[in-house]
Amino acid sequence: NPLTKASMPALMGLMGERLTGDTHIEEPNLLVKGIDACLGVDGIPQSATGQTSLFTGFNAQAHLGYHLMAYPNDQLISLINKRSIFKFAKENQIKSIFANSYTDGFFKSFDKTSPNYSVTTRCILASKTNFNTLDDLIENRAVHWDITNITLQGTPNGRVPLIAPYKAGENLKNLTKDYDLVLFECFLPDLIGHKKDMEQSIKFLEVFDEFLGGVLNDKPENVHVLISSDHGNIEDLSFGGHSKNPVPLIFIGNEAHHFQQVDAIDQIFNTIFTRLFNTAPVAEYEAF
Repeated sequence: NPLTKASMPALMGLMGERLTGDTHIEEPNLLVKGIDACLGVDGIPQSATGQTSLFTGFNAQAHLGYHLMAYPNDQLISLINKRSIFKFAKENQIKSIFANSYTDGFFKSFDKTSPNYSVTTRCILASKTNFNTLDDLIENRAVHWDITNITLQGTPNGRVPLIAPYKAGENLKNLTKDYDLVLFECFLPDLIGHKKDMEQSIKFLEVFDEFLGGVLNDKPENVHVLISSDHGNIEDLSFGGHSKNPVPLIFIGNEAHHFQQVDAIDQIFNTIFTRLFNTAPVAEYEAF
């Protein structure tokens, strides 16, 4: 488990211990616990169903009856179109943004019927809001999925300079000046975990910790940080695949107590909106 080896002073400063499967912290401004990503369905959790559950509040795994990897199929897209996190926010007058930037190539080849769009991309399409561009990234109004812009170097998108993880974290935090709900997605730990590469895993976790430090630096009291995942992977490099392990739920802020009863990833959506934004409870899929 690279989490037991990486130097992560920001996370250690918060928790006072390393993050493992046994970590459970309930404090006025901090909640750290493991939650379920399997959602009552046999098999190994996968990205398409896990992300749909996170970003719609529906139990996508139970809806399909299995775990679906990579990109959402028509059934999951239907769930996303009913209640993507950005669509639901918009309907409730909550100003939201997907902080990730998209490359020039994405816009040149854009086709909303493509089967190769992620759940988060589908969530934006469902809400009929805008995608961040590389110009937004250059002007510090977005964060790239790899945090530092490293994957853009030496490509047609190489006009974007590298950025320090700490600065990227500050840029993400600063979006809260203009938005009530800010979502950022990083899938590097999944890519690295599949390679079973301990050195790269440690390097990423240390970059992520510096990024988190930038988010938390001078964080206003009314800004809350929630970290979770659609499935396990990087915490166990012994086999290079997704795991059935609980995924972290880390909530930083004085509303942490609202999330103490969250036990699974599909419960996060409802808790965010009902407890932090005082919306009416969302319905289960079976109600439709």
